[in-house]
Amino acid sequence: MYQKDNSELQIDLVFECNTFSDLSDHFQNKSDNIIFESGFWEEVFFCWIKIILSEKNSSFPEFIFEKKSFSLSLQIVDDNEISSINKKWMNKSGPTDVLSFPIISDIDSMEDLFFIELGDLFISIEMTIKQSLEFNHSIKREMLWLVSHGFLHLLGWEHKNDNELENMLNFQEYLISRLD
Repeated sequence: MYQKDNSELQIDLVFECNTFSDLSDHFQNKSDNIIFESGFWEEVFFCWIKIILSEKNSSFPEFIFEKKSFSLSLQIVDDNEISSINKKWMNKSGPTDVLSFPIISDIDSMEDLFFIELGDLFISIEMTIKQSLEFNHSIKREMLWLVSHGFLHLLGWEHKNDNELENMLNFQEYLISRLD
C-alpha cells in the first residue's frame, strides 16, 4: 500500500514485469529502466489520482470522488502474452499496445466504502518500444502514455466518438505533464 504526505489517499498496486533480456539493446537510456520499478508506478498512480480527485472531471463516475483507497494491477508483458489475452478476452487476433479490464460496477456506487478495486492493465513492452521509435520519444514517455490511457479506462472514461477520444487524449497529456 502506497501512502504519501500523511494523506488519506492510498494506492494498492500489484505490479508484475517479466524479464526482457532480449530487449536490453533498447534500454540504453538508463532513465527508461524506471518503468520496471513498482515504486515508480505507485508514485505515478498516486499523483494521477490526486489530480483526478481534485479536478472532479465529469468524464468519471461521480462515486470515484468519494473514495480514498484505490487498488489496481499493472503488468508489463511481451507480445505473445498480450496476444493471448487479447484473443481470450477481446476475441481479437494479434498483439495490441494496452489492454484494460475495469471492474468498477454499479454496486461500487452504492457501497459506502472508502476503497475501490479498479481492475487490471496489461502493456506490451514490444509495442511500447515500437511506438516510442515511431513517435520519436523515449520508452518511458510511451509507457506513460499507454498506462495513462488504460488507467483512465479503469476509472470509467470511455470514448465513443472522436470528440470524446480527443478529450481523453488531451487529459492523458495533462496527467503526464504534471509528473514533470
